[in-house]
Amino acid sequence: MSTRLLPLLIVLMAAVLLALGVPLAVSVARAQQQKVVVDRIDDTARFAALAQFVTEDGPGGPRRTSTDERLETLQTELTSYYEVYGIKVGVFYRNQIPMANAPTTWFLPRTGEVRGSFDEALLSRRSHDPAQVWPWQDGRVVVASPVIRDGDVVAAVVTESPTDSMRLSTLRGWLVIGAGEFAAMLLAVGAALRLTGWVLRPVRVLDATTHDIATGRLKSRVAPAGGPPELRRLAGSFNEMADHVEDVLEQQRAFVADASHQLRNPLAALLLRIELLALELPEGNEEIASVRTEGKRLARVLDDLLDLALAEHSQADLEVTDVGALTAERVAAWAPTAEAKGVRLVGDCPPTTGWADPVTLSSALDAVIDNAVKFTPPDETVRIEVAPAGDAVTVVVTDNGPGLTDEELARVGDRLWRSGRHQNINGSGLGLSICRALLAAGDGSISFGHHEPHGLEVTVRVPRTGTPDRT
Repeated sequence: MSTRLLPLLIVLMAAVLLALGVPLAVSVARAQQQKVVVDRIDDTARFAALAQFVTEDGPGGPRRTSTDERLETLQTELTSYYEVYGIKVGVFYRNQIPMANAPTTWFLPRTGEVRGSFDEALLSRRSHDPAQVWPWQDGRVVVASPVIRDGDVVAAVVTESPTDSMRLSTLRGWLVIGAGEFAAMLLAVGAALRLTGWVLRPVRVLDATTHDIATGRLKSRVAPAGGPPELRRLAGSFNEMADHVEDVLEQQRAFVADASHQLRNPLAALLLRIELLALELPEGNEEIASVRTEGKRLARVLDDLLDLALAEHSQADLEVTDVGALTAERVAAWAPTAEAKGVRLVGDCPPTTGWADPVTLSSALDAVIDNAVKFTPPDETVRIEVAPAGDAVTVVVTDNGPGLTDEELARVGDRLWRSGRHQNINGSGLGLSICRALLAAGDGSISFGHHEPHGLEVTVRVPRTGTPDRT
């Protein structure tokens, strides 16, 4: 969840910073250019004040007098201005003839921004808002001011300023803004990490506790982990629910155990009366034999129910166990039963240590091997193999019996379930359920699959090392 929530917060914060940073960067660029424009306006106004006393009317219109000291002063000012600042400047009559210019090779072009500013100045308007020049553009700032004498515009002062310094200043301002945005983004990411951690910490604790309960650790509860009040209330409600579920399961187990135990004595008395009644009936009576069989089956079901209740309630005493040696011992114990039925029992059990309760694992293996021998026809083989598999030790029991369909594999191990094809074989349908409960108590598991060409494959897994809460 944090991988989805954190990018969303970062994107939102980046959008906010961009929404603030872009206008600020534009404002910095415009402020730098406005500063240059104001300076050029002041300069052109000063040059226009000098130029208005240079021009005079004559028979041929405005003319320049080479001996005019004001013209020499104006030319000197323009030349010095160009040499110091590198800004092209010129005073041009209305007929575009230069009164004075620096450099002397600079004249009015026929078109372009310079010509447009000159024409605008002839209309007695000063340049106020030239086109914005951005740091990546190699543009010029052109400013023109009219030269007015006796109320008439007789000439115009035009400046064409390079923008290297202005663009560099703008770029510096942008770098400062970028550094500030980057620092703000780092702070925002840190705040987002803290916020998501604070919000999701109770969720992670709740998820871990739910997994523990789902795997059989019913005593697990959600510890206080801070976070929003809503999640704290959810954690409290979850603990209340877990307590209630544990109480209900405990009552169910107690009921099954008590019922199984209480029914055994009346059932034993009933079986005894059946035996006494059988003494008064003719030898070989089919009805009394059927009643005996059903009575014994009922007694076996009650015993298995009691074993299942105890298995689900008991805690496994885990320790480092040689799974290979223990499995070999169970194979040897079941060998006479298999031999009596004509089934070959083959074991491949190299020394392999795992983390298990020896008594629990022995009982589980007994249930699995008993099931394999029971359903395997004579002259077939039941194979038991022990091997390490990653962080677990597996005991794989395969037989060459009739096997199960995909639908039956989905239900095998359920309580009191038996395949319709095997109803005539002795059993209560609780053996594999007991096996699963015993293994789950020790962090183990059991799974079922097909064995080619036919038969069933049962895999028992136990961990190779102990978990912290088990050690």
